[in-house]
Amino acid sequence: MYNPTVARLTYRALLGRRRAAILFVLPALLIVISVAVRSFSGADDQVTADLLGNFALATMVPLIGVIAGTGAIGPEIDDGSIVYLLAKPVKRSTIIFTKLIVAIAVTMAFSAIPTLIAGFILNGNGQQIAIAYMVAALVASIAYAAVFLLLGTVTRHAVVFGLVYALVWESLFGSLVPGARTLSVQQWSLALAQRIGENGMISSDVGLPLAVILLVGVTAVATWYAGRKLRTLKLAGEE
Repeated sequence: MYNPTVARLTYRALLGRRRAAILFVLPALLIVISVAVRSFSGADDQVTADLLGNFALATMVPLIGVIAGTGAIGPEIDDGSIVYLLAKPVKRSTIIFTKLIVAIAVTMAFSAIPTLIAGFILNGNGQQIAIAYMVAALVASIAYAAVFLLLGTVTRHAVVFGLVYALVWESLFGSLVPGARTLSVQQWSLALAQRIGENGMISSDVGLPLAVILLVGVTAVATWYAGRKLRTLKLAGEE
């Protein structure tokens, strides 16, 4: 199910100069803001939870997921170079699974690690806030990578739709419309963070059992359907 050659090509595409520079911007901004906040206000648990929740988890993680998930396959489909990969004796389900693993790894590296560092800078992991949000970022990275990888296989405008979901649905509707929060990856991952954090510093509108079911279900369905869509792509010689 995992092909090292496909993984190497995908890593190379995602971590090229231009895309890597974009991936570094948000984590670097989070660290800079965390240092500034700690310098001016000192260690504050509520400020830490607000910053990690509103910026790291609600904005940074989904945006990095968009870049990694759509970038893992979207550009290859758009420029037609995917046909060279599909012509190789590699199962298309293997291609999707390998690209998903790479997208997850990149999203985790550029979101969960900076979130942990920012948490320790802000309050030294008081109330287990840094660890809680790191776990939330890790879990959210899996679901986001799967969803945005799927978008990359079904539309040429995957980045646009991904940004709409990340910025409009997750950040705007997710914070203003109570019912929308149930269908939010952010809220599902917050359910795990809530269990880890102490003294009610973190809250979620979704219970932990339902959150786990939704996270696993969405990831599995998105991965399956992405593989199915890739199998429907026909090479010129196959028609």
